[in-house]
Amino acid sequence: MSNKKSIVLYLHVHQPYRIRHYTVFDAALKHDYFNSEYQSNASNERVLKKVAQKSYLPTNKTLLRLMNKHPEFKLSLSITGTVLEQLELWAPEALRSFQELCATGRVEIVAETYHHSLAFFYSLSEFETQVKMHETIIEKLFNQKPKVFRNTELAYNNELAKWAENNGYKGILAEGWDPILGWRNPNFVYRPAGTKDISLLMKNYQLSDDLAFRFSDKNWSEWPLTSEKYVNWINANQQAQNINLFMDYETFGEHQWEDSGIFDFLDHLPAEWLKHEGNDFKTVSEIINESEPVDEIDVPNTITWADTERDLSAWLGNPMQKNSIELLYDLRDNIHKTHDLELIEDWRRLQTSDHFYYMCTKYFNDGDIHAYFSPYDSPYEAHMNFMNAYRDIVYRINQKGIET
Repeated sequence: MSNKKSIVLYLHVHQPYRIRHYTVFDAALKHDYFNSEYQSNASNERVLKKVAQKSYLPTNKTLLRLMNKHPEFKLSLSITGTVLEQLELWAPEALRSFQELCATGRVEIVAETYHHSLAFFYSLSEFETQVKMHETIIEKLFNQKPKVFRNTELAYNNELAKWAENNGYKGILAEGWDPILGWRNPNFVYRPAGTKDISLLMKNYQLSDDLAFRFSDKNWSEWPLTSEKYVNWINANQQAQNINLFMDYETFGEHQWEDSGIFDFLDHLPAEWLKHEGNDFKTVSEIINESEPVDEIDVPNTITWADTERDLSAWLGNPMQKNSIELLYDLRDNIHKTHDLELIEDWRRLQTSDHFYYMCTKYFNDGDIHAYFSPYDSPYEAHMNFMNAYRDIVYRINQKGIET
């Protein structure tokens, strides 16, 4: 077995348009579901500016410095259309910092849905439209055409891999979930079942979650985590070719605050990793281009990167969630008949997976994580606001003379 190892660092950038406190009395009168002025604490503008200051700007500054210092340092990222719109509106300096990072030529952008939706499971035509919209804005802002695909929440199955292959992608990303991998590990390139020309990169969730979730936990047996200790863990694994570290961009500065030492950790990681012979960094395309798949992975049922179950139950696990998303997608044909671009865009913003995540009624550890991200006091409040906006969408369709 070769001692050569590559860290494949992939970071995901996303912010939704949160629905304001939108009541039944607003429906049919006001159509501004996402208006920031109504809820100052959880307004989209306030959240975006806060995350830009705490996470995006300092992280991009650190990454750019590391690229200037280490020519071997590279990474991949995905960035949704909804967060790009908000960055253009409220934090243009943060958007410029992403563009500067990508201008180095050592940052690869990964394809996804523009609206961070679960459309693949409800409407293939809508899914493909959103993927195309995302490709367009990435080409416009970053002058890149994505070659690797990731679905919302790393939701993945065999059918999605076949779709990605048929649409010209060379690779696709997924969770490296133990029940799927069996005796194998996520530290190699694989081939999705039923495909010939596309590769599968699977997240090393243990090493990724050490940073994304456990880093600042003083009760964790490995706290404090240093870059030296972390690199020793990776190097100790002889059965490894590519170590896929997949996590939210907001891990740096927002989920793990600056005073946790997360930026110091990031600052020292490349030097610590590169001082070992044979170690390097690769973008997702580079590792795919240089590595033949070692085995085939069969995923007949959908997996994701969320919660202990690693399935879609974080978004579709209760009747509120299922009913809401089904009602929304049932409007597809009628909404397009209106030819009202503003109405169609509002409908698409309601597809963002976060809205259904906020309606989750799980408890214990996963429930705590859901509550942390939600701007609402309860899943039922999230559902109420969503359904009031949905009813207004129906009203607007009916106003066009189209029956729903």
